[in-house]
Amino acid sequence: MKKIHIVTDSTCDLSKEEMTKNNIHVVPLTLHIDGKTYVDGELHPATFLDMMDEAKELPKSSQPAPGKFQEVYEQLGEEGDEIISIHVASKLSGTLGSAQQGAQMAGKNVTVFDSEFIASAMGIQVREAVRLRDAGATKEEIIKRLEEVRANTKMFIYLDTITNLVKGGRIGKGKALIGSLLNIKPIAILNKGEYTPVSKVRSYKQVIKFMFNEFLKNTAGKTVKSVCISHAGGMDDVGNPLKELIEKEGFNEIEVSYTSPIVSTHTGKGAIALVFFAE
Repeated sequence: MKKIHIVTDSTCDLSKEEMTKNNIHVVPLTLHIDGKTYVDGELHPATFLDMMDEAKELPKSSQPAPGKFQEVYEQLGEEGDEIISIHVASKLSGTLGSAQQGAQMAGKNVTVFDSEFIASAMGIQVREAVRLRDAGATKEEIIKRLEEVRANTKMFIYLDTITNLVKGGRIGKGKALIGSLLNIKPIAILNKGEYTPVSKVRSYKQVIKFMFNEFLKNTAGKTVKSVCISHAGGMDDVGNPLKELIEKEGFNEIEVSYTSPIVSTHTGKGAIALVFFAE
């Protein structure tokens, strides 16, 4: 009987232990900082944040080469097995494009899926794919469900600084707001893979209030399936107070995780993302 294999990349916020336990195959991105190159996952996120503070220039990230994906796909598809490859939003990284090229080169039964998200928001989709795979679902059923999960997931992002985002050229529709954001704390939503500013506030309390209100508004009348807080060291000022507010609403299974160094390279230190899946 043919198997279904799940592949993702290192911008997914799932732990190495969970990846190994659930037989999730990871193709890592790479980081370049002060003349040295690291495979994403080699550095602890907190260690990387300190290195980034001390770096002479903004660290750079690189997507995996198509050949890396080709190798994984050829190995997994050797017996005619099916492969679902779930990746960071195509508008944020060229990783998805590399995966598509790798799939063409491998000539195996691969479906490359654009999560339209990053970090824990992408992790929710990977977990759902694993759950359905283990329950005996077909590849078509899994893809259909991933589209539903993607449509019902929200990701709000708070940046403590926009320096990294501007230097990295990843600010998307927010380019017109750069001048006005210099002394304001920006909050954005990741909408179909694009960073889109939705609010400008001046204090941590206002950040917490805005995100909490968005959580209440977007989950009203729905069943909350998952809540995650991804952070780049910003738990004290925003993450923990926000977590406490959501817990008071009766949802106590909030997952907290460091963003990968790849993600924090672009968000900067102190960033927080509130992610929730409700339907």
